[in-house]
Amino acid sequence: MKFLQGITPREYQQKIFETCSKHNCLVVLPTGVGKTLIALMLTIERLTKFPTEKIVFLAPTKPLAEQHLNYFKRYLPELFGEIQLFTGAIKPEQRKKIWQTADIVFSTPQCVANDLKKRLYDLSEVCLLIEDEAHRCVRNYDYNFIAREYRKQAKNQRLVGLTASPGNDATKIKAICKNLSTEKVELRTRDSEDVKKYLQELEFKKVLVEFPPEFEEMKHILLKLFNKYVEELRTRKVLFGPASKTNLIRLQKNIISNLSRGNRNFNYMLGASACAQAIKLQHALELLETQTLKSFNNYIKKLFDDASKKKSRGVVKLVAKPEFNFVYMQSNELLIKNKEHPKLERLINIVDEEKSKNKNYKIIVFTQFRESASTISKGLNELLQTKARIFVGQAKKSGTGLSQKEQKKIIEEFSKGKINVLVATCIAEEGLDIPEVNAVIFYEPVPSAIRAIQRSGRTARLMKGKLIILITKGTRDETFYYVSRSREKKMHKAIDSIKEDLKNGKLNKKEVQERIT
Repeated sequence: MKFLQGITPREYQQKIFETCSKHNCLVVLPTGVGKTLIALMLTIERLTKFPTEKIVFLAPTKPLAEQHLNYFKRYLPELFGEIQLFTGAIKPEQRKKIWQTADIVFSTPQCVANDLKKRLYDLSEVCLLIEDEAHRCVRNYDYNFIAREYRKQAKNQRLVGLTASPGNDATKIKAICKNLSTEKVELRTRDSEDVKKYLQELEFKKVLVEFPPEFEEMKHILLKLFNKYVEELRTRKVLFGPASKTNLIRLQKNIISNLSRGNRNFNYMLGASACAQAIKLQHALELLETQTLKSFNNYIKKLFDDASKKKSRGVVKLVAKPEFNFVYMQSNELLIKNKEHPKLERLINIVDEEKSKNKNYKIIVFTQFRESASTISKGLNELLQTKARIFVGQAKKSGTGLSQKEQKKIIEEFSKGKINVLVATCIAEEGLDIPEVNAVIFYEPVPSAIRAIQRSGRTARLMKGKLIILITKGTRDETFYYVSRSREKKMHKAIDSIKEDLKNGKLNKKEVQERIT
């Protein structure tokens, strides 16, 4: 392709590019197999066709937008066009000036959405709008506002969404397609004939660990307490469906919303307290079953601390219960005896095995919670003398976290082999240019198909890789594992169905709600 330097598109990239050049398209491709090159080829094609217009490439975070910009600079001739990065650090008035002369703008959606609302510029001269991580294109996310404005304003429109997975809900995928004015969907998986020949073998291993009897005893006690609160919510006729974490959080929002509107119904007020304690116990159970005993113990300690500060009557009553105190004492005693969740020991053994096979090993361990990441990293460094680092999002109110500058430095050190193991939360799932690894380890299964696909896409691209999932028997780990597998299959069926609907002109505005709840 003219102007493309130092890189040759693969067969599937060429085919997807040809579709995208003629139609608004949703591109679903596994992590690390070249979505950005397709975007680059489209940029060249559109600016060649409309040389006085602009390209806007949106990504959810500044590091990701910056990464795409650097990719374009690497493979485009220097004089092809003026490339600029919009960030919150650049003042709006300055962005307005830059907009006038830029040919290709990389930005977070928040920047562009705010500028459009202030009418600093418009999108009339944008001939290509790319929205990366397009599974976010639902509800009130800024991608949707920008896409709507683009459809109203642009003279020569082409809109492309890129994602590793749009999820498994057909209604949600249809909403994404509608929000992006999608005319075609291009889906590829690791097993697609035109993709798999470029990828390396992926070895999959499911590692089952036993749930210790002492842990089972604590779980049984917490479940009894949890069920009492759930029964109270049902008796008060505020909870009707399953008492899942999602349903309880939704119920809590509904109760708080009613109370904030002045509905001081006594039943609601007591229901709010019962719901809050049920959520706390549900979270404690999740930590006990799937994470580290240390993170579980620290969370119980925090509840005692909240009670001592009289943060809520409900938590004071909860920690005063003899059963709750027994669980706290039991977890303390186990930690004194250096007893941890068996997953941690198994993980350390797996990393040790990989280390013995390859002195240049690189591994990513994914876990849900920052505290678990910290415990895992510490355990690996102390017991194996690995060079492990935690890789988490930006600092929260608690003060834990990494700045974007620190994240960038860690990725550089991981690339150079100064770090062997990244112990990462969801920040490493989406987009970031993390180097190829020998193995990806899930410390726990995740029920989300999107997240499972993004995590596993970090290995077996340029060299053989392993995907290892740790599962605690008889816990929610097992449920989440099978839910995720089922949702991934459901996603492929849903996309195939939507492709057929698009082909036959059946996907229309009436079919998809404006907002997906």
